[in-house]
Amino acid sequence: MVTEEKVRVVRSGGSKLNYRRSVFSADGKFLMCVSGDFIRVYSTTTEECVHTLQGHHNLVTGIELNPSNQLQLYSCSLDGNVKLWDFIDGILIKTFLIGCKILALYTTASEDKIFTITPQNNSGSTDNCKLVAVKLPKSVSQECEAAECSVIFDDVKESPKCTAIGRQCLYIASVKGLCLSIYYFKTKKYFRFPLSATSKKGAKNTFTVVACHPEEDCIATGHEDGRIRLWRNFNHQQEYTFSSLHWHHDSVMDLIFSAQGTKLFSGGIESVLVQWPYGSEQNKEFLPRLGAIIEHISTAPNGALLCTSHSDNKISIIDASLKVSGIIQGLIKGTMVKTGLIVDPRSNALVLNGKPGHLQFYSLHKDRHLYNLDIVQQEFINQSGLQYVDLTKASFSTTGSWLATVEELQGGRDSEDHELQLKLWQYQSTSQSFFLNTTITRPHEDQVTSLCFSNGDSKEDAPTLVTTGKDGLFKVWVLCEDSDIYKQTCSWSCDFVGSYHRNKATNCCFSEDGSLLAVSFEEILSIWESNTWELKQTFCHPPGKIRNLCFGRMSCSKYLLASIDNGFICCWNLLTCALEWRAKLDAAVLQADPLSENIAVFACLAGSSNLFVFKPNDSKPIYIQKNICREFIQWAVFVPRDIPESVASDDHQWLSKSQLYFLTESQDLICFSTKLPEERLSSLSKQLAVEESMPVTPFHLLLGKKRQQEQEKLDVESSGASTNNFKVNGDSTIQELLHTPAHVLPPASVLCTMFVNSFLIPKHSHRLEKYSTDEDMESEKSDDSAEEIEANESHENYPSAISESTSVRLPKSQEKELRRIRKADYSWLCSL
Repeated sequence: MVTEEKVRVVRSGGSKLNYRRSVFSADGKFLMCVSGDFIRVYSTTTEECVHTLQGHHNLVTGIELNPSNQLQLYSCSLDGNVKLWDFIDGILIKTFLIGCKILALYTTASEDKIFTITPQNNSGSTDNCKLVAVKLPKSVSQECEAAECSVIFDDVKESPKCTAIGRQCLYIASVKGLCLSIYYFKTKKYFRFPLSATSKKGAKNTFTVVACHPEEDCIATGHEDGRIRLWRNFNHQQEYTFSSLHWHHDSVMDLIFSAQGTKLFSGGIESVLVQWPYGSEQNKEFLPRLGAIIEHISTAPNGALLCTSHSDNKISIIDASLKVSGIIQGLIKGTMVKTGLIVDPRSNALVLNGKPGHLQFYSLHKDRHLYNLDIVQQEFINQSGLQYVDLTKASFSTTGSWLATVEELQGGRDSEDHELQLKLWQYQSTSQSFFLNTTITRPHEDQVTSLCFSNGDSKEDAPTLVTTGKDGLFKVWVLCEDSDIYKQTCSWSCDFVGSYHRNKATNCCFSEDGSLLAVSFEEILSIWESNTWELKQTFCHPPGKIRNLCFGRMSCSKYLLASIDNGFICCWNLLTCALEWRAKLDAAVLQADPLSENIAVFACLAGSSNLFVFKPNDSKPIYIQKNICREFIQWAVFVPRDIPESVASDDHQWLSKSQLYFLTESQDLICFSTKLPEERLSSLSKQLAVEESMPVTPFHLLLGKKRQQEQEKLDVESSGASTNNFKVNGDSTIQELLHTPAHVLPPASVLCTMFVNSFLIPKHSHRLEKYSTDEDMESEKSDDSAEEIEANESHENYPSAISESTSVRLPKSQEKELRRIRKADYSWLCSL
């Protein structure tokens, strides 16, 4: 029986940067954004990730600056915690335990109060949510429970954009459906403003977003028809007024006022940022061609910058003159990932579909977008029903010197003539990029179903590529010289064409050494020898169409595995040509680790996805984890680690050499990790220890030895001069205070108490000191009398010459021992 020990599932590399609004620092130098389970801090000038704030154990759902300290940041998560961070140094300051899922967070000028959006019940459903005011307790402990809560609105939308706090926290506004709700904190009055579903002209009045002016009583709301309404005088139910602005032709995705309230910014699916001057909205300005749908807009507190978050997982940093000054690009989320997840052998980067017609290269190690490779080389026009050419297949050679891609016409009617091209790209080290080498028009008469390079190609001059198609053929492509008198070139050409009873060829896979090729023809699995392209064996048991093929590796290279649409995974022994074992698993993904014998299987059963890891020589899994996610898992890939990780548990050894990533239906890239997120420093002493262990400077190397010698000399002198070696803790306290940033320190009242107590001497130390003083006085008296007696005895018994020339003195410890023996009562010996 396999022990089900859960490995941490982390939304790490390539997580959504556009999930929530980004937050600028007070000076605009840093930009904080939510990224899965983490919070990333970027520099607005270099666009580099400065810090990664790790500590939440689930998806982070909101971030806000601390109004009372602009160098601190609040964050909330589905794990039910609110955390306070120092984002400059990347340190976790405090954790507040709320006890339920938190979907959004709002901060106020009050230090001890925040607002959160939570589900109505603990079932986790976000259909019905409530807005709750949470009082944060004042405590010096790093983790405390916030149990004092009060409900403001009992029916709000999950999206943070649908709730906003008014000027100086006088009121709070929330929109849902066709109703605008306002609550005043001082008077505790509610106001509701309903709208009809459609206007007289047929416009849709459903609310999509709300924003409050920072200086005046004005509320801006966005609607599905593209209109923006500015509400005023809303503290009177019957006398409210609103004005309407209209430029967007579809839903307003986000609205936000500038920090001073002089401008209003809006964005939508047009990929255009609109700037409305407050009070003179007719003089609006535009920033067009931002590349993708604008989902969120954020402004800096100093008004110098703003940023837009886009549907392609991109953040555009924009200056005050409406010019893009920087771009932070995450993993591009396309409409559909058709190429699957593949790894570039050269850079170890993750490669998959990006923008239409492009391949994106993403570094998982640095968690940043590297570059896009334009495959189709055509301009994409976003219009429903319009035909376009898109990338459908991609594969790298073993060394990464060659890249094969397949592009097909999308969105057209089904016809016998399929427009498709096979392109071979060669990597050039001089330019550090791929260049098109060969274009093959219509490599198959029907759609290409799979392609793969031979794993045994160790030389760059003899690579082999195999493609399969619905036309019932698999074709072998080789690189040949195509030189003439003008230049020496090479190109790809077809070397062999194979088939099996004209069945559709669906999958292909090479063995680890490249000597065998496995090709599936619907329900038939065929084995071909790569040297002669001779058919060696066929397998057709049990019946069912084959979904995935996979050869074993290393010690399990004699096995061939296949997942079948009837729910079975079959393993054949190629030496005996017999079915070794089969297991009933509805495998959606079958993925082999290139650095070990392990094979990962993702099975989707009863609305949840499960992971099974096993070796082909045994049908019993070595690891099982159930209920990974509720979504269907489309693709998975093992990414080799730069340095193998030491894993303590035997159940986690399958993650020591490679890390497993998988992609869900919503295109969330998730990985399995054996380590918890990095634990931040919980005390000032730990922070100080880290600072002291940092590498020394050259100046310290020059003067450090001399200072150390002087310090040792002073220590010796002070120890000899002092009569009491009682240790005072004040020095360490002062050192901690001076070496710790001021904005991270506890309140001054706490520091004062700690500082004074560190210099106070406990009562028991006075008693010990008094006792030691009395004992020393008695010992001094006894020493004087003993010296007189010893002097008389020595003068009588020994010659004066010897006594004067000999000066033998015992150590103090031995002298005290002799005195103790001299004072002892030996009268009991008389009875003997």
